[in-house]
This record gives sequence, structure tokens and C-alpha cells, in this order.
Amino acid sequence: MVSLIQNPITPYSFNDPAEDPLNPPCCPKIMSVFGTRPEVIKFAPVIRYLEAAGFETINISTAQHRDLIRPLIEHFELRIDHDLDVMKPGQTLNGTASRVLEKLDPILADTKPNVVLVQGDTTTAMTGALAAWNRQIPVGHIEAGLRTDSPENPFPEEMNRRLITRMAKFHFASTERNRMTLISEKVDLDGIFVTGNPVIDALEWTLAKNGNSEIAGGLFEKIGNRRLIVLTTHRRESFGEAMGGNLDVIADFVRKNEDVAVVFPVHPNPAVVEVANEKLGDIDRIHLIEPMDYPDFLQLLARAWVLVSDSGGLQEEAPSLGKPLLILRENTERPEAVDCGAARLIGGSPEALRVELEEIHRSDRWTRTVESLANPFGDGQAAEKIARALLVHAPLTLSA
Repeated sequence: MVSLIQNPITPYSFNDPAEDPLNPPCCPKIMSVFGTRPEVIKFAPVIRYLEAAGFETINISTAQHRDLIRPLIEHFELRIDHDLDVMKPGQTLNGTASRVLEKLDPILADTKPNVVLVQGDTTTAMTGALAAWNRQIPVGHIEAGLRTDSPENPFPEEMNRRLITRMAKFHFASTERNRMTLISEKVDLDGIFVTGNPVIDALEWTLAKNGNSEIAGGLFEKIGNRRLIVLTTHRRESFGEAMGGNLDVIADFVRKNEDVAVVFPVHPNPAVVEVANEKLGDIDRIHLIEPMDYPDFLQLLARAWVLVSDSGGLQEEAPSLGKPLLILRENTERPEAVDCGAARLIGGSPEALRVELEEIHRSDRWTRTVESLANPFGDGQAAEKIARALLVHAPLTLSA
């Protein structure tokens, strides 16, 4: 069994520090439910650590994003015990949710896990939590306590995460700010654990494990010594006029600056593919590519001059990579990235994006500052802290 007390954790990570996590009354059965690319990345180190520590694990893939998660499952060498295979062409939120509930329920009834873990704010996470709640099985929420000031932005993620909070028994918060948010919402203090975000664990493990990427290397040859912008945008609130305006700014900026190149891994959603091809498809030094495998993508990020994205995950990863990030969103549930100086919030104005890009191009002050920042989202030990919390507290949830 792996030692679970190698590294200190924050004082409020355990409710009774006198309890010895190496001598629990039993080792609980933990079910993990995931189905999208970010979920697999963030679940992988947690599952690997739980299994190394001797937990009985049940790994459920809903396959909400089937093609995007398959390479990640292989990369992290995850065992899939049940594949719900819910993805359908043109799937709707309600259709996906109904299929997850229908297919997950009999597995819960048969396996009787002590805890069901969900991550983040996807349809998979919300319905996984609901299915467990309806079976009166305790829910553990990884990445708990994220909030914006609007229940509808981002949609549907913000409401999903709020609903999960009301159903969860264990809340694994990435930061102290997330913890305070949960406390302000009257969440039981005994169920909140500050662990950091396991995306940092996954990033560090992947960078240490993998060698040079042929795919990334081929792109680097095309880019040469130009300043590389890595662009990602795929969130629903970015669709339409907002996304089109931002891509117009990117196109204009590249045309005006010969020393700049862009790589845009285009999300397969037709709403993204169409506008990407329309706005950027025929511009020199802009490379539209298919989504990259996670190790290749990290190497691309590591080579970047600046990141431009509406991704929540990139807000967490950018500080560890020492890369400045322009956030293509009205608000963020991860203000720590802005507060520490690693990111700047663009808002809904393409003109604001133009101003920021031109400023960064004139001066390297910000890019140099970001290189030495500490990551506010964790230290790469979140999986261990989550496992320790479960090892102490999950046995208390066993039925008599």
C-alpha cells in the first residue's frame, strides 16, 4: 500500500487529524463517473492513486464525448469497468442526461458503491450525482466550490455545479476561495477538503512520462521562430457573434504581424468547425488542426508565446506552464488565475482582445512575469489528498 502521509495538507483537510489514515476500519468501494475530456484528465491521477492505495474502484465511462476521451483512457492506462456509450449524433443535454440516468442506475443497484465520485460541472457529473443521490449513495465532488455570479453563465456548467453541491457529501475544493464559497452556501464544514486540483497532478505526470511529440514537432517546424498563439474556444456561451468577432481579431492580428503564428485545435462541435473555417481557414500562419492528444497538446502549450482560450482547464494549467492566458469569457469561476497575474479576463468585447494582443506584442513584461508564478490551483498532490480524505471519512458512510 502506498504511504498516504508523505506530504502535509492544510489543517482543515481532515476533520479529526488524530485519526490515522493508514488504519481505517475498512477500505471503501469507490465509483468514479466520467465522460468528457477534462473529466478523464482530472480523474486519472485520482483513480491511479486510489488503486495504488488499495481501494476497490469501479470506473464508469459515460462516453459523453466518446472520440475525445478514448486516447486519454489509453494514455493514462485507465481500466473501464462499464461503458455507458451514451453519445449520439446531435445529442441534446436532456437526451444525454436521460441516457446516463437510465444506464447508470442498474449498475449502482448491482455494485453498491460506498461513494460515487464526480468531477466538475458536466452533464455526466450532474446526472452521475443525481443517480447516486436517488439511490442514497454518498457523492464526492472533485473541483467543488467553483462559482460565477450568474446561474446561466457558463451554461449549463454553472447550474450543474450548484446542483451537485446540494447533493454531495464530500466536497474536494481546489482552493481556499472555493472552500469559503461552499461555507457561504451553508455546506457542512466537516465535508469540505481543500486538496488542489488534480489537473496539476495529470500535467506533471504527463510531462515527466512523455518524450518529444512528432505531431507537435511538425507544427513547430512550420512555425519556426515565430511567436506562437495557441487558441482554443468551444464553450456554448462563445458560439455565434462572440466567437466570430474574436476570430476576426485573431485573423487581423496575424495578418498585421509577420512574426506571429496561430495553432487552433478545433473542437469537433459543428458550431465551432464552421466558424473556424469561415474566419481562419485561408490565412497563412494560422493552422487549424484536429483536437490533439493530451501529451501532444501539453507540448504545444509549453512552446506557446501566449494562450487565448475560453477553457477552464487552461486557466488551471497555464500557471504551471508559465504561460500568459487571455480568457475569452465574460466572467470566470477561477479568479485565482487572474488574481495571481497568470491570466487576464477579456470579457465579451473582441476589441478588448485586440488591445491586449497589441499590448503583449509591444512589451514582454507580462510574459516574463508569468514564467515565475506559483500555481494557485495546487501542488501536484491533489490525488493523494482526495484519497486520504476518503480513506478516513468514507468508511463512516457504510450502511449497518
